[in-house]
Order: sequence, then structure tokens, then C-alpha cells
Amino acid sequence: MKKTFVLVVLFVLPIVAYLFFASGVNNFGKLPILTENISEVRFSDANVRFTDNITVLGFLGNQVELKKGNAFNLNQKIYKRFYEFKDFQFVMVMPLGTEDKVADLKKELSNLADIEKWKFVFEGPNKILELFNSLKTDIQLDENLGTPYVFIIDKERNLRGRTEDKDEGTKFGFDTNSVADLNNKMEDDVKIILAEYRLALKKNNSNREK
Repeated sequence: MKKTFVLVVLFVLPIVAYLFFASGVNNFGKLPILTENISEVRFSDANVRFTDNITVLGFLGNQVELKKGNAFNLNQKIYKRFYEFKDFQFVMVMPLGTEDKVADLKKELSNLADIEKWKFVFEGPNKILELFNSLKTDIQLDENLGTPYVFIIDKERNLRGRTEDKDEGTKFGFDTNSVADLNNKMEDDVKIILAEYRLALKKNNSNREK
């Protein structure tokens, strides 16, 4: 009996948990679209684009040294769990003049994880504001062109979030000051959107085989 119990705990329960999560994703359906067709800004780095990528978008602002904690929270709680997924990226839109500070931040982040999918682009104030305003959120950039909030952008350049969040109602972004927000909400929402695209890919592949 003891051996049977141990085998159930070690092998059966993880499978049950996986099936529960998978069915939960299906019941959730798609993560709601809050804003359609955000700007595909022509970034200074031509290799960075939103189209055909699932993007976590952030604005760290001029005072990078004060946002290191936010970046580390995001790295540990979200990036390290999902960066191996294809077409998944982090894009941080930075003011011109922060290049040296960002180099220091990247060096520190690289001690914690492979940062290949952390992408930093440097733009002037007008481009940063153009992009941020196209999100059409209830969040504002501060005087340093930064915010602790990050946003989930899908492959069609739509902002995804929650329309019936129990704490905020419509939830446009996730607060990187709050480990609870990252753990309890953003992690779930990233799982949902990744599952959404995986299911769509499987459906397309099965249709082609028919």
C-alpha cells in the first residue's frame, strides 16, 4: 500500500495536474484583446518587431538604475520560465542616452539567465510616446519616460490583458514592483496566450494532414 501511494504521488498526480491546467486553458479561451493594432514603430534596431512575436513590452525610462529591481523581478518570475518558447521576446523601449546604463543592466541580468531574448531599443521621446499612447491604457509614463508596468502584445500587435480582473476591472499591464502581480496574474496570462498559439498551431497542422 505504501509503495502504491508513493507511485500515485510521484507519477499520477502530476499528470492529473497537467490535464487540469490544460482543460483550464481551454475553458479560459483566449486572453482578451484590449487594444488592436498597436504601432509597429520602426525601431532603431531593425531586427526588433512585434508582428509574429509574443512580446512582453516595457518602458524602463531614463533612470535605469532605479528600475533594476523591476527588471530582476521580471527576469526571475517571467522571463526565466518562458524564454525558451519560440517567438517569445522581451522588448524594453529605452530613451536615447541610456545605452551605457543598459549595458550594465544586461551584464547583471546575464549572470542570472541567457538574455538573448531581452531586447533593448533606444528611441527619442516622440517615438516612445507614440508607441506608448497607441496602447490606449489607463497607465501613464512618468517624467523619465518610464513605468513599472509591462504589457503583453500578441503576434498580431494587439494588447492582451484582463477585462474582469477582481482587483482592477480592466487590467492593461502588470506591475513589476509587485512579485504577487507577476506570480499570480502575469504568469497565468502568459501561459494562456502561449497555449492559445500552441493550440492554433496544432489545429493548423492537423488540418494540413487531412
